[in-house]
Amino acid sequence: MIEIKGITKFFGKKPVVEDVSVKIEPKTITSFIGPNGAGKSTLLSMISRLLDSDTGEVLLDNDNVKKIKAGDFAKRVAILKQSNFLSVRLTVRELVGFGRYPYSKGRLTAEDELKIDEALNYMNLVDIEDKYLDELSGGQKQRAFISMVIAQDTEYILLDEPLNNLDMKHSVQIMKILRQLVDELGKTVIIVLHDINFASVYSDRIVALKNGKLIKDGLTSEIITSESLEEVYDMHIPVQVQDGCRICVYFNS
Repeated sequence: MIEIKGITKFFGKKPVVEDVSVKIEPKTITSFIGPNGAGKSTLLSMISRLLDSDTGEVLLDNDNVKKIKAGDFAKRVAILKQSNFLSVRLTVRELVGFGRYPYSKGRLTAEDELKIDEALNYMNLVDIEDKYLDELSGGQKQRAFISMVIAQDTEYILLDEPLNNLDMKHSVQIMKILRQLVDELGKTVIIVLHDINFASVYSDRIVALKNGKLIKDGLTSEIITSESLEEVYDMHIPVQVQDGCRICVYFNS
């Protein structure tokens, strides 16, 4: 379990995340939703230690994340940021191999190679594993980075808007794979999502932020209602049930 206790982060004098406390249940997909500037990515960055909080603490299975050794933390938590820049030319397979660094320190073993093969298969990248990243489309590159995270084989997977640059087909593919990682392998996934329908269809729980504050936290069925969403987004969003899924119809609201 990840427990966030009273987390606050200031940029200058302005709090971008303000006194947020929430528990992330294990073996679930928890989606962070909310308007632009709500503090979703900042909160995720503090959970993953990319940013220090100004107040509060984050506990990973009762361990304060700031006190966990970097190597040990990388075996327990994987993070994929919104923007990923590389200054070296790598193939897809080489990139995915970086996910094994916490274990291999750059000297890949047979077990590492097996994990790389599994991650490439998960993301349907085997046919382009020898292509260089600068030869790929934006969507292919994004899938390669997600494959790297899968190869890291951590219990906790943190993803900051991973569906950016992806078309509908590959967005659905990735969400289904994340669902498999939770349901079949017992992973815990925290994901920042812009599209509330993907959050609705694939999440177990939803954390809704607005202006840096926690507005809603609960089961997806409790949060994906017109009343709750209006509180988060300041607009009326009709919710319809389609094949057992709650779909938000906000296009002409």
